[in-house]
Amino acid sequence: MDYKKKRNGLRIIPLGGLESIGMNITAFEYGDSIIVVDCGLSFPTEDMLGIDLVIPDITYLKQNANKVKGIFITHGHEDHIGALPYVLQDLNVPVYATRLTIALIEHKLVEHEMLDVVERHVVSYGENISLGCFKVEFIRTNHSIADAAALAIFTPVGTVIHTGDFKIDYTPVFGDVVDLQRFGELGKKGVLALLCDSTNATKAGFTMSERTVGATFDNLFAENMNHRIIVATFASNVDRVQQIIDSAYKYGRKVVIEGRSMVTVISIASELGYINIPEGTLIDIENLKNYPDEKTVLITTGSQGESMAALSRMASSIHKKVTIKPGDVIILSSNPIPGNEKAVSRVINELTMKGAKVIYQDTHVSGHACQEEIKLMYALLRPKYAVPVHGEYRHRKAQADLAIAMEIPKEHVFMLQSGDVLRFDKDSAQVVDQVTHGDVLVDGLGVGDVGNIVLRDRQNLARDGIIIVVLTLERYTNQLLAGPDIVSRGFVYVRESENLMEEARIIVQNAVEDCTSRNVSDWGRIKNCIKDDLGDFLWKRIKRNPMILPIIMEV
Repeated sequence: MDYKKKRNGLRIIPLGGLESIGMNITAFEYGDSIIVVDCGLSFPTEDMLGIDLVIPDITYLKQNANKVKGIFITHGHEDHIGALPYVLQDLNVPVYATRLTIALIEHKLVEHEMLDVVERHVVSYGENISLGCFKVEFIRTNHSIADAAALAIFTPVGTVIHTGDFKIDYTPVFGDVVDLQRFGELGKKGVLALLCDSTNATKAGFTMSERTVGATFDNLFAENMNHRIIVATFASNVDRVQQIIDSAYKYGRKVVIEGRSMVTVISIASELGYINIPEGTLIDIENLKNYPDEKTVLITTGSQGESMAALSRMASSIHKKVTIKPGDVIILSSNPIPGNEKAVSRVINELTMKGAKVIYQDTHVSGHACQEEIKLMYALLRPKYAVPVHGEYRHRKAQADLAIAMEIPKEHVFMLQSGDVLRFDKDSAQVVDQVTHGDVLVDGLGVGDVGNIVLRDRQNLARDGIIIVVLTLERYTNQLLAGPDIVSRGFVYVRESENLMEEARIIVQNAVEDCTSRNVSDWGRIKNCIKDDLGDFLWKRIKRNPMILPIIMEV
C-alpha cells in the first residue's frame, strides 16, 4: 500500500545536472507516462584519464521504457543534447525541439548512423504537444544559442515550468525577445513548480545584452587595423559569430571559420537562415595565405583551452595551417567554465610567449540569467514550489535564497540531488525515493565499459607506473626455474636503478621460495604474496606504490 502511494502523483526525477554544470536530464512521471526533458553530456574531469565523454545513467528509464513517451529538448548545447545518440539506442522515442536544435541533433544522429531510426519533430513556440498524461508547450526565451525554449508542462496536478538555460535579452541579435507575456499568463493561471536555471544565481543585477559585445568588437577591430585578428568563442554561439562577421565586413576583412564544431554549427545555422554572411566575406583556410594578415579574421574553437581545439593547436605550434606570429591579436570571447581556468591560462601564456596580444576582458556576455532576471521569472510565474536546477550546489543554493526572498516558503524550496524522486500531489510535495543515477563513461567506442575500478587503475598507473614480474615455475613442484625478471614502465628508469631492481628481484625470489616451503601451490596466492612483499619493499625503500603485475608461466 505504501509503495503504491509513493507512485501516485507527479514525480520529478533529475538524473543529472544538479551537481555540476553539464549532463542535464530530468524525467517527469505521472501514472503510466514519462517524458524526459533534455539529454546532455558532460566532459571528463582531470582524474578521468582517457575518457572522452560522460553521459547519464538512464537505468531507471530503461526499467520503465514502456512508459517513456518522448524527449523534449530546450536548446542545442552539448550539455542538453550530447547524450541523445547514446540514450536513443536504448529508448527509441520521439524527440521534440525547435528548428535549429533539431538540425544540430540530426547532425549528431548522422554521425552515429541513426538518422533513419529516430523520430524527430520540429516544434514552434506556442505549440502544444500531448503525450500520455502530459501536455508540453514551448515558450520563447533568449540564450547564447538561437531557438532556446522554456517548457510549460501541464500535468494532472498542476503546471510545471522548466526554464531551460535562459537570460532576458531585450535586444537580441537574432529573433525576438523572451515571451514574458506568456510567462505572466501562466503565472496568473497558477504554477505548481518552477525548475529554474541557476548558473548565474550568485551574480547580482542583469546579464548584459548580446548586442553589447558587438560594440566591443567594433572598437577592437578599429584599434587593431594593422594586425591579424583571431577570435576564439563557443562554436554554438551563432549570434557572437554573426557580430564578429559584421565587424569584419565593416572593416574590409575576410573571415575564416576554423575548428570542426565551429564549421558544423555555422554551416547548419547558415543553411537555416540563422546567420547572415555577406557574399565574398567567408574564405577557405587554404586561401588565407592569399590575403595580407591585416585583412583577415579567424573565428575558431578553443576558448576553453581544450587540448585538441584549434586555438590550443595554434598555441602549441601543431596546427597544420595557422602559425601564430608576433603582433597577432587573439580575442578570447568567453569566460572560463568552472574547472577550465588552468587550461585557459596555459593557452594564454603560450600565445603571449609567441608575441601575440591576448585580449580576454569585456569580450563576452553570459547566456544565463543573473539575480534580477531570476527574480523577474519568480515574480511573473509565482510558483507554489521552487526547484533550482542547472548548476553546482552553490549556484542552486543562491537561487534557493532568491526564491525565499521572493516569499516562497522555505519548506517549498527543494534542493534536490541527482536521483531524488520529488513527488507532487495537489496539496503537498516531498522527496519520497532515490533511483539509480550516476555517470556512464564513454571511451572511444566503449560506453560504460570503463568503471571506477578501471579508472582507479589508470590513476595508479599515471601516478606511480607499473612493475611487471615474469617468472617460470616447474609444474607440480612450483620450483622457480627462470626469472624473476622485472620490467618497469613509468616507475623508475631501469638503467639508473639497477641496484633497486636487483633487490626487488631477490624480494620476489624469496616470496616464491617462501610459498614453496609452505606448500602453497595456488597461483593466485603466490601472486598475492609477490605483490604484498614487493609492494612493502618498494614503499619502505622509495615511498612509491606502483601497480604490480606478476605473470607466472609453467613448464
